[in-house]
Amino acid sequence: MAFLADSLARIKPSATIAVTNKARELKAAGRDVIGLGAGEPDFDTPENIKEAGIRAIREGKTKYTAVDGIPELKAAISAKFKRENHIDYAPDEITVGTGGKQVLYNALMATLNPGDEVIVPAPYWVSYPEMVALGGGTPVEVATTAASGFKLKPEALDRAITPKTKWVIFNSPSNPTGAAYTRAELKALTDVLMKHPHVWVMTDDMYEHLVYDGFVYTTVVEVEPGLRQRTLTVNGVSKAYAMTGWRIGYAGGPKQLIKAIGTIQSQSTSNPTSISQYAAVEALNGPQDFIPKNAELFKQRRDLVVSMLNQAKGISCPRPEGAFYVFPSCEGTIGRTSAAGRKLSTDEDFVSALLDEEGVAVVQGSAFGLGPHFRISYATSNKALEEACSRIQRFCANLR
Repeated sequence: MAFLADSLARIKPSATIAVTNKARELKAAGRDVIGLGAGEPDFDTPENIKEAGIRAIREGKTKYTAVDGIPELKAAISAKFKRENHIDYAPDEITVGTGGKQVLYNALMATLNPGDEVIVPAPYWVSYPEMVALGGGTPVEVATTAASGFKLKPEALDRAITPKTKWVIFNSPSNPTGAAYTRAELKALTDVLMKHPHVWVMTDDMYEHLVYDGFVYTTVVEVEPGLRQRTLTVNGVSKAYAMTGWRIGYAGGPKQLIKAIGTIQSQSTSNPTSISQYAAVEALNGPQDFIPKNAELFKQRRDLVVSMLNQAKGISCPRPEGAFYVFPSCEGTIGRTSAAGRKLSTDEDFVSALLDEEGVAVVQGSAFGLGPHFRISYATSNKALEEACSRIQRFCANLR
């Protein structure tokens, strides 16, 4: 339509949301569908956090708040950064948004000019390049491989940096691969960044607490304090605290950037929901003992899914270090034909036929910048995962 903005032509709708919506529609129509598309813990929000939200309502804490977060929440975030990441952020170096997604978006809107480049390691979360494009910048995708554990190599980072580079986006553990960078791997990357003082770093640490097999999590500023004045450390309560619908994300960073993010937010959504902010205070300050217990359950699910997928003909599934995703290759199925006569030429064909013929909803890897792969979220019950993986095995066995 002629009156729509040109910027809309630069972006695509979210593939993960599209898959989740399609699975929901098929279920509503009576189809037996197992949805493995949503990046959302199936655990309920802990009772103490829910009670804090209810208490906020009862106490009348339902008015507008400061645009970028109540003082109590900023204090809790500051304490969290110090306790877990060994970084000191003052209240005026912290911003709170409506989910981590808004914080990332606000930061890009506040900093990008036409022609600015943002390095995005691929596979990437579907929203990174789209948000960059919407902000008028140019996403520069740097491919990683399964052989490198889907991790960005220092040489590849160095090669990708140009005088136009404004940001590098790091996501560890990663959505969609579950890859997590060790301290040594991060140090090699930060050494490169120290040579390029014009490049800023955006870390998406949303899956920080979901790491397995004794993996020790670190973030960029913790590894290289010299990058503190050009790093935005982004996190939130969605994944670790099972608070996806509460919509609270936050970040620590240089005062000038935090102020600019607040300016953008003041003219868009204004403050995040007051009730959710008070619940998030309890999340960060309250008991944390359920987090490792949930992580152990996720680890068991990961092991189940990796084992079963590697028994499917034509599928190869690496074992990730963190998050709640696997990113298997379906290369061995490409060029074959499904039981219903569908020719599989791409990973999109694979996931489409899998949904139509076996009722399993996954997301094609090309949506994350790397095919022929697909992403499975194992944030659902063991029973559903076993059934879904059995169906995938059957689908692959029937290919000809």
